[in-house]
Amino acid sequence: MANKTGYSFATWTGFIEESEIRSLLRYTVKYYFAGGKPGIIPTEIFANIMKDLSERYKADPKLALEDLNYGPTGGQSWFLKTLAKRLHDVREVPIDCETEWECVTITNGSQQALYALIDTMIDPGDIIITPSPSYLGFLVPAVKLGGRIVTIPTDMNGIIPEYVEKAILISKRKFGKTPDIMYVVPDSDNPKGTTLPASRRKKLYDIAESHNILIIEDSAYAEIQFKENPKPIKTFDKDNKRVAYLGTTSKEAAVLRVGYSVLPVNVREQVLKDKGYLDLCTSTLVQRILDEYYKHHIDDAMKTAIPLYKARYEAMAKAIDSSFPAGERTDPTGGFFIWWQSEDKSFSSKVFMQDVAIPNDIIYVPGGPFYPITGYKLNDGGNELVPARPELNTMRIGYSYAEPELITEGIERLGGLLSKALG
Repeated sequence: MANKTGYSFATWTGFIEESEIRSLLRYTVKYYFAGGKPGIIPTEIFANIMKDLSERYKADPKLALEDLNYGPTGGQSWFLKTLAKRLHDVREVPIDCETEWECVTITNGSQQALYALIDTMIDPGDIIITPSPSYLGFLVPAVKLGGRIVTIPTDMNGIIPEYVEKAILISKRKFGKTPDIMYVVPDSDNPKGTTLPASRRKKLYDIAESHNILIIEDSAYAEIQFKENPKPIKTFDKDNKRVAYLGTTSKEAAVLRVGYSVLPVNVREQVLKDKGYLDLCTSTLVQRILDEYYKHHIDDAMKTAIPLYKARYEAMAKAIDSSFPAGERTDPTGGFFIWWQSEDKSFSSKVFMQDVAIPNDIIYVPGGPFYPITGYKLNDGGNELVPARPELNTMRIGYSYAEPELITEGIERLGGLLSKALG
């Protein structure tokens, strides 16, 4: 991609736009339903942690020197051990806290883990299975790095395993390749908010096992659940060979940009190699703060946060049901988002947002970016792959940031505007 300065940019800069969510962060509106910004952060807990650390550093300058310095690329051992214990005790991830804590890896946000996994697993033309719709923060890097996206239909219970099996067989026939990666967000997924039942989790694992595919299990919302959820897909992976399990502190602690993952050993080696070139290491100071949080505070923080998030979800669901025109919404059991689809297929949520919603102090995320800019889907008969197309009559509406009263007010205003536009 040439420009008037004489030098040129990489090819991808010409066909990949700025992230829709990143661009929406620029807007200041009264009714913010766009990015998944946590609205309930235990600020007092973190203030106390930092106050205590300040005193410790004054008393022990050597500790301060270490915590304000470079550290291991994959994370400090003491923090990895803390996370290994929680993953084992709370999420039942099959990891021995005493001997296998090194299987845990730290990245700068789970977004970096996603990028590094694609970067180390995918050559141009390799195949990646994703739900439709899917998290744009995975889709865009996958396309950027040359992945061939094959999307799978979803319903109110998430990705449908029977179509995954069909897509794999058709991919082998059409492209002469077996997919390398299957990406899923099993708990209150982004963008739809749906949760995979236990039976589907087992089926996906069995499919991946039989076709030798790596599952990326993105469990960003595992702690933000209003009711008990099925166990992670990772629980089936007793030998740590089939599932890359990803978590993030951003939703359950604070947006300190730390992701954590349990990866197969051979995958971890390559991801760490990639991370070393991306950022050298993650801040030790931030790990120290989070180590205190995960050791002593997370359970109390979640007991406070989850009912408050549930109240926000309930306010949004009730307002959608009472004020929106004909369409369908998802019914999340946790997480940050509701997905709404208009019955009118000609409706463009992006055009409506720019022309109507934003001038009325409302912002959400149009559904289009949650479909790949290039890729494939199964045809209606489920026997062939055809070019994927975004469903533009959709929107992701986030309830995580605003308080219930503001959500009710804003969603009812949005519903009135939609009803007027759609008759």
